[in-house]
Amino acid sequence: MGNFGKTVIGLNLKHHLKAVIMSVLSALMLFMPYVKLENRSLSLLGLLSEIAGRGEFFTVYIIPVLAMVFALVSVILAAVSIFKTNKPLFMIWQASQILSTVFAGLLMFSTKAILKSSGLSSAFLNKDLGFGYWLMFVTAFAAIILIMSVTKTNPGYIALTILGVIWLFPILWILLTAFRAEQGYYVGYFIPHGFTFDNFINLFTNNSVLPFGKWWLNTLIVAACSCVINTLIVLGTSYVLSRTRFAGRKAFMNILMIIGMFPGFMSLIAVYNILKGIGLNQSLMALIVVGAAGAAMGYHVSKGFFDTIPKAIDEAAIIDGASRLQIFLHVTLPLSKSIIVYTVLGSFLGAWSDYIFPSMLFGDKQSSYTVAVGLFWLTDFKRIDTYYTQFAAGAVIVAVPIVILFVWLQRFYVEGLSGSVKG
Repeated sequence: MGNFGKTVIGLNLKHHLKAVIMSVLSALMLFMPYVKLENRSLSLLGLLSEIAGRGEFFTVYIIPVLAMVFALVSVILAAVSIFKTNKPLFMIWQASQILSTVFAGLLMFSTKAILKSSGLSSAFLNKDLGFGYWLMFVTAFAAIILIMSVTKTNPGYIALTILGVIWLFPILWILLTAFRAEQGYYVGYFIPHGFTFDNFINLFTNNSVLPFGKWWLNTLIVAACSCVINTLIVLGTSYVLSRTRFAGRKAFMNILMIIGMFPGFMSLIAVYNILKGIGLNQSLMALIVVGAAGAAMGYHVSKGFFDTIPKAIDEAAIIDGASRLQIFLHVTLPLSKSIIVYTVLGSFLGAWSDYIFPSMLFGDKQSSYTVAVGLFWLTDFKRIDTYYTQFAAGAVIVAVPIVILFVWLQRFYVEGLSGSVKG
């Protein structure tokens, strides 16, 4: 028995025994009610035994099989760990328990497809999952935390990894749907039977009934203009409030803070009537103007960052003959790359994904739609079954500029942080 074994038997004996118990309980849930059908309940093992040999092999069946296999492996390793305590064994036990929990989480998304493809039920909802499933998931997750307490592993990394896998599942679903050859809003399987690029091509072809290219260009124009204008307004306002003192300064900041507490949609009707009165309704310019008009209220984060930059730097620049504008452009901004990136991303993303105001502003004028309004228009019950795969393709295309912008600006974010520390 090595030092690791002594640690297990000595300091972490309680955690070790609790982890063994939780692993056993998680495996026992395989025999508890997993799903409630019309007139009966089935355990996970009972479900697998009943669908065995029924119909053709379905890809998603592998999820419950792997969940069961890793749960049983984890129990075996837990039993062995009582008699043999060494680090490799505990690490393998930890890995098997993690995989068991991941596949148990994926069961939440695949049970409906399993039941429908096997012919057992076509009206299943997740509320029909039995207490055995929920206890299996909770005890499996608790077992991971306890095992990591024994192995001295930081539980945060593993917990975030498991949650990340679960959170990525809807994104993977949209990606697969975007390339799905079969049309229709809902299909009873996860992996498409056929793949195609037609869903993307149809969005931009001349004979398409959807002016998606126009929507995408409209959104890019609004987002780019709003990004530049709003960033300049926010940074300018933040710098003035951080570095200058004038009469009414605190009252001005308090007023902006109070106004910012109210949801923006409360003023939509009034703003729309004003825009209609000056002839800007149903135009892209209206979105840019309204965004710029309220941009100054987002000064708080930038002002807080400017406050951390020593004022001695400004005083030294003033002694050298620099004006306030020169200090702002040549001293403060180079030290503030991180907050500039934050402001740029926030301004671009807000304009790119805005839905509420554009949907009211444009009404039935499709040529002025942004992608958020246009994609929502596709989800109407009259159109969703026909255009759902194109909707998924559009959702993927919409995400591309955000990803590119974030990846491109990320290095400036890191450089800005290091530069501010040096200053």
